[in-house]
Amino acid sequence: MNLVKINKNISVPKYKQIVNSLEHAILKGHLKKGNQLPSLNVIKKKHNVSRDTVLMAFNELKTRGIIHSVVGKGYYISSEDVAISQKILLLFDELNAFKEDLYNAFLDNLDDNIKVDIYFHHFNPKVFHQIISENVGNYTFYVIMPANLKDINDDISLIQKDKVFILDQLHKQLNTYPAVYQNFEKDVFNGLSKIKDKLLNYNNFKLIFSSKKQPKGILNGFINFNKSQNISYQISEELSKEDPEKGTAYLVLEDTHLIQFIKGMKEKNFKLINDVGLISYNESLLKEVIIDGITTISTDFKSMGEQLANMVMNQSQEQIENESRINIRKSV
Repeated sequence: MNLVKINKNISVPKYKQIVNSLEHAILKGHLKKGNQLPSLNVIKKKHNVSRDTVLMAFNELKTRGIIHSVVGKGYYISSEDVAISQKILLLFDELNAFKEDLYNAFLDNLDDNIKVDIYFHHFNPKVFHQIISENVGNYTFYVIMPANLKDINDDISLIQKDKVFILDQLHKQLNTYPAVYQNFEKDVFNGLSKIKDKLLNYNNFKLIFSSKKQPKGILNGFINFNKSQNISYQISEELSKEDPEKGTAYLVLEDTHLIQFIKGMKEKNFKLINDVGLISYNESLLKEVIIDGITTISTDFKSMGEQLANMVMNQSQEQIENESRINIRKSV
């Protein structure tokens, strides 16, 4: 069966005619998922076109997720959904309530014919490398959340530069890429400055900070704020058995630590504001209502998702700093 038809007398580029021919064959049922395509050389010789022309057609279908390649064997049909115009790899560090809001806002603001595959590296550089290296050339665009992983520029540079968008943390190594990012140092400093009078009522201010997972900007913003206000402060990787301590305000970044803190507070019959202060990072619906509301410092994750979608669809090369605010409630 002649799957590819090329008419040299029309203005449609030859590579596009190959794409259209294979799409038509899929729609007609002549090609189904799992079927192998004719090789690059077979199409080249049969239709008297260059190998690069055939490869360009195959690469377009590959980035849309319609075909895939197997080393040493050739190209195969991956999907019969030829309506997909673009395919995006979205690489998160982990999934939680606020990143789910970001993800949903991103999807809601993309065109219907764009497919998104989500992956997670879980702050593991080996997993990060594997995901990137195994998917080079398989997607139209790549949205990457590098978190605080170091020395990943070589991995990201494997991808064609105009296909990459950085999300959340913008490392110095990656500052030439378009991005929607948070300025953690500034956000923490400015947020705490708005409640400095409340924090001065405590004897000590403690940050629960995981160097493996948390942005260093949060740590810097916390230290700079306390030094500017002459506030006694501590930094700890975990909540200790003594925590919470009376007369201490806490900035708690992870939800697991937040639950531990609330449990410890109840065991000691401590009251918020009177005995301890509590600030959490990243807004969620639960933090609005639990124990009459927890003060949070947070970016707008819905806005981040919307801006990211617009940036990808328009192939914008901007770097957008997403806004942050402090939501003041009865916890400090």
